Amino acid sequence: MKNKYIDLIEQTFEFPQDEFTVTDGELNFHDVPLMDIIKQYGTPLKITYLPKISSQINRAKRLFNVAMAKVDYKGSYNYCYCTKSSHFSFVLEEALRNDIHLETSSAYDIHIINALYDAGVIDCDRYIVCNGFKRPQYVENIAQLIRDGFENTIPVIDNKEEVDLIADAVDRPCKIGIRIASEEEPKFDFYTSRLGIRYNDIVSLYKEKIKGNKKFQLKMLHFFINTGIKDTAYYWNELNKCINVYCELKRVCPELDSLNIGGGFPIKNSLDFEYDYEYMTEEIVAQIKHLCNMAGVQEPNLFTEFGSFTVGESGAALYSIVNQKQQNDRELWYMIDSSFITTLPDTWGINQRYIMLAINNWDKEYRRVFLGGLTCDSEDYYSSESHTNAIFLPKLTPGETQYVGFFHTGAYQESLAGFGGIQHCLTPAPKHIIIDREKGDNEYYTRLFAKEQSYRSMMRVLGY
Repeated sequence: MKNKYIDLIEQTFEFPQDEFTVTDGELNFHDVPLMDIIKQYGTPLKITYLPKISSQINRAKRLFNVAMAKVDYKGSYNYCYCTKSSHFSFVLEEALRNDIHLETSSAYDIHIINALYDAGVIDCDRYIVCNGFKRPQYVENIAQLIRDGFENTIPVIDNKEEVDLIADAVDRPCKIGIRIASEEEPKFDFYTSRLGIRYNDIVSLYKEKIKGNKKFQLKMLHFFINTGIKDTAYYWNELNKCINVYCELKRVCPELDSLNIGGGFPIKNSLDFEYDYEYMTEEIVAQIKHLCNMAGVQEPNLFTEFGSFTVGESGAALYSIVNQKQQNDRELWYMIDSSFITTLPDTWGINQRYIMLAINNWDKEYRRVFLGGLTCDSEDYYSSESHTNAIFLPKLTPGETQYVGFFHTGAYQESLAGFGGIQHCLTPAPKHIIIDREKGDNEYYTRLFAKEQSYRSMMRVLGY
């Protein structure tokens, strides 16, 4: 009878997979033996595998360039990284090795742009697409960026008042964009996004406040669907409306030449994840070209702002099982040496599911379990996978520690948890290490980015 953990995985999924293999009962992540990492650094542990970031960027570039070639698309493709997904320097530096551009969300983002420029990581020619609601400091920082020679900085108008704020702040001509307030998915709490300008107001806004203003050159129309790029009637309908607005605006604004379709490519959250990236990319590009041709308008340059897609699959969180608790006849708890609320807040806040796998003991029998965190919060648990309403892990062996990993956790978790700040129940933030390879080299190397948070750092934050 096949009742080992490895049998369960191999019978349920196509396994091994590109990033996951097993050697002698132990899991490898991108050919990195995770037990070796754990022996060196211990747990709990966050890891970032840098080569995956470049791999994802180049994958998207290939998808769009091939899609454009197939339909003889006349515009260019520009990949922007959405910095709010992860602001860490090692993420930005790795991403920017691949000739990409950046998208910002707030005033302090601009200081990151300046630091990257001072370090020689970027030059003034990069596109800096400035999204988000713009308070005065954000506007001033954008204006300073333009004064410093970043001529491809594009503040994207989120509300009508921002036109006047930016006009007052800049002292030279600048490029701008307008964000469309797309309609939300039918099951959402609201009909229309709170972000951007209503479809019916965009052309009139241009005519009243932008056309004829010597400080502005409207270059970009921005579109984003909160639920992501999905093969649904809702997505295609919103894309269609966006392209029609672009064509209408282009007729009265000849300098408009770029369409930003935002982000939204999903990441792999299960071993049975399926998504036809090639089909979706080709269909998006073909529809944009077709509708523009029908309207007699030259197709625009395309921008995307992939955040989670860029960095999500590079991350992982590793834990030890420190105890097991049989709470009733059916519920066996494995307690991890950290907290889901503090290290993977999306599992608690939006019920996000990640790929969860045992690190060792793949040759042992498995059982259904519940994973519990260390805080005294009843919501600090993980109890199901995206493909099934259950989780399974090897049975514990006395005297041998069981380790478990959560994978593709690289987007948003540190910023949502408050990296370096106060964690729930004062649970310390774990160590964070970076794994990298030299180009063309099969050997990996690691470096420690952050030690486990100390009680002294917490006490300082709390004012003791």
